[in-house]
Amino acid sequence: MDLHEKKFKIDSPELVEVLAYDNELLSLIDKKFQSVITVRGNTAIIRGEAREIRSVELVFKEMSYILKRNGELKIDDIHSIIGIIESEKASGKENTKIIDKQNIIYYGLKDTIRARTPKQLDYYKKVQTNDLVFAVGPAGTGKTFLAVAMALESLKENQVSKIIISRPAVEAGESLGFLPGDLTEKLDPYLRPLTDALYYMIGPDKLKSMFEKNIIEITPLAYMRGRTLNNAFIILDEAQNATITQMKMFLTRMGANSKAIVTGDITQIDLKEKANSGLVDAVQILKKIEGIKFVFFTKNDVVRHKLVAKIINAYERNEIVDN
Repeated sequence: MDLHEKKFKIDSPELVEVLAYDNELLSLIDKKFQSVITVRGNTAIIRGEAREIRSVELVFKEMSYILKRNGELKIDDIHSIIGIIESEKASGKENTKIIDKQNIIYYGLKDTIRARTPKQLDYYKKVQTNDLVFAVGPAGTGKTFLAVAMALESLKENQVSKIIISRPAVEAGESLGFLPGDLTEKLDPYLRPLTDALYYMIGPDKLKSMFEKNIIEITPLAYMRGRTLNNAFIILDEAQNATITQMKMFLTRMGANSKAIVTGDITQIDLKEKANSGLVDAVQILKKIEGIKFVFFTKNDVVRHKLVAKIINAYERNEIVDN
């Protein structure tokens, strides 16, 4: 094996400062690679095999990006960066410019929306190449947030002419009829997670304009019956709370030049009869159909606060004991 040495400048002063005071981050990178990694001020020196040197350099670029975006750099971020690089190597499609194009989903108002874990990158790729993708897994894995970003990017690139986002109006057994206000006010608690994502990515003014022009539509699942959705990017969120009949109804709304993402968490079914979940049923019935892909997230893919994964673990352990 031929050994090489490469020196490169760390462009981020913030990263230079972090690495100077946090040896744990650099130690983690050092353990993940066979190359010898030395940081002196704003210069990184890597000695090793050429292909691995490119990967290590990419890790430093990704760290700079995350630090600029989030204002901090955590151990979990390093694991995610290395995980994406390793998954690319395993697929035989190693990309040395991942920070530029590979996992960027949408250039949002506040920041760039990107795949942050190998599973998120797999999710993104499957949506790019298939018209119907199911994203199933626990809270905090980015299922809905990334679906909204992918829809906005598709709209921006004129691949579709509108975005339609829907979800069942079922939350802990509460009915719309018992909530105060008109229909819009009744729907707000159910649709707020979706509007929050849109606000974050495009801002309230642009979102208001797109609502008024009917370019973006957010509607309860029950209101989808009888429609044929052509040239649209369609998202069904919280699909575990759709009944089997509703799921079939939703999936058959797809028209010409449409793409759909169905997201849900089968551990959070709020239907009175959990066996009637359309998401659980669809996973079994549609898993072998060509053109339909599934992405199954786990607690290891959680990208929210680090406590979220621990909370999921605790509940899983409790369920095992109860059973």
